[in-house]
Amino acid sequence: MSVVTYESADNIAVITINRPEKRNALSVQVVEELAAAWHRLNASDDRVAVLTAAGDAAFSVGADLNDIPHDLWRAVPGIGVEVEKPIVGAVAGWVVGGGFVFANQCDLLVAADNTTFLYPEAKVGFSGGLISSLATRIPHKLAMEVLLVGEAFSVQRAYEAGYVNKVVPVGQQREAALEYARKLADNAPLVLQLLKRFAGQVVPKGPSELAGIARRDVDFVTGSADLKEGLASFKEKRKPAFQGR
Repeated sequence: MSVVTYESADNIAVITINRPEKRNALSVQVVEELAAAWHRLNASDDRVAVLTAAGDAAFSVGADLNDIPHDLWRAVPGIGVEVEKPIVGAVAGWVVGGGFVFANQCDLLVAADNTTFLYPEAKVGFSGGLISSLATRIPHKLAMEVLLVGEAFSVQRAYEAGYVNKVVPVGQQREAALEYARKLADNAPLVLQLLKRFAGQVVPKGPSELAGIARRDVDFVTGSADLKEGLASFKEKRKPAFQGR
């Protein structure tokens, strides 16, 4: 059974983490299917994506401790998959750990008024570090409080810090995100992609993000048909016929 859904209409993709019974915890399957969804978005005629989750209790409570995705970075847009199309996040309830990372990567973010952000890794004793670029998205001292103290970050404070674009009554976050998405879908897609790419180049990335991007690019080469052709030609003592894929 799929745990991530992809709906497409009017050049808008709605990508939904669909594990409400587990408060949308991030499992190995969620990571695999989210990564596939971003690739599908890239290959589609959709111009913008809305990233959301089933239910209003939690966008995601972070990693599923019974099925920990040690390669979470592979599903994070801009890290595991390069996504130049705009992404509008629609969150509600708890946004914890890895869920916070996904919210961090959205270009616009709509939050229900019951939303609470939490990054508790300093209290758990583990961190992958993907959240470090939070310090480029809100004031530094506030980011350090959120990350190092590890206490709840209210939606009102997030809005005041400019982290959230709009706060709406719980249950209305998806429609509010779609309102943004419809406006974006009507705009020139090449300009949207250009501006997102240029803006991304001036937003600093943390070490874990850079490592993930490097791993993504290396994996692309090591999984390519050209590598198979190169190895085969070496064994067969012939000139390789590379295709660039």
